[in-house]
Amino acid sequence: MKALAKVPVVMSNSEKKLILASTSVYRRELLERLRIPFEIISPKVDEAPLPGEGTLNLALRLAKAKAAIVAKDHPDAWVIGSDQVADLCGVALGKPGNFERAMAQLQLMRGATVTFHTALCLMHGETETTLSIPTEVTFRKLSDEILEAYLHAEEPYDCAGSAKSEGLGISLLETIESDDPTALIGLPLIALSGLLRDAGFVIPAKK
Repeated sequence: MKALAKVPVVMSNSEKKLILASTSVYRRELLERLRIPFEIISPKVDEAPLPGEGTLNLALRLAKAKAAIVAKDHPDAWVIGSDQVADLCGVALGKPGNFERAMAQLQLMRGATVTFHTALCLMHGETETTLSIPTEVTFRKLSDEILEAYLHAEEPYDCAGSAKSEGLGISLLETIESDDPTALIGLPLIALSGLLRDAGFVIPAKK
């Protein structure tokens, strides 16, 4: 892993090109909190795990791969790649896609603790920093009736783990343990803020 070199701030944020390599509405909304101009480009990455690949390594590889695909065509830009993998006893839980698979996920996680690995990569040319923020989430022991009601209310079928902690899904959870509360939503802003400052971005920017 090549660490990003710390550089002095010589340009305003608007003069630096920042790209979010994602189509996730959740990551876009999170990055908007930092009030830095950025573009969005969708990376085309096969998210299937490699044979024998662990959940943490999967998240790190995909975050880096997303950033690398976009950075290849935009070598002067700072590119953010991110990925999240939910780990239940070593098994990766992906985005359910529909009610039936979401229900099956919630039933499996009922009363269990799930580790959400949220990986982050900031890439600029040939330099990059890749890291992961783990979040330990314990789910309440709730009836199928309550789980069904939640799924019909929020339809979290595009979320790994089938529960939106920033929405009604918080009612399904018993505890959350993490160094970065935004990691569970999909983009660890505490870590990202540090990386962007090291890269010369001003946060918050002067008006």
